[in-house]
Amino acid sequence: MFVQCPTCKQSVEWSEDNRYRPFCSERCKLIDLGAWANEEYRVPAEDEDSLSDAYQLTDSKKVEE
Repeated sequence: MFVQCPTCKQSVEWSEDNRYRPFCSERCKLIDLGAWANEEYRVPAEDEDSLSDAYQLTDSKKVEE
């Protein structure tokens, strides 16, 4: 099976022989790592209000026990 390298879009074979998968090379892997380190990528977060509601529910369950 072939996939595209997320960094350079080159076609790469997806196999255990490719130690950089899903990247085509160490260079592309390090470019991607640098982008994460520079906060160029972000993981979507839940709204803070819904998180605080979840914590309140957890805390109220502890009180009931």
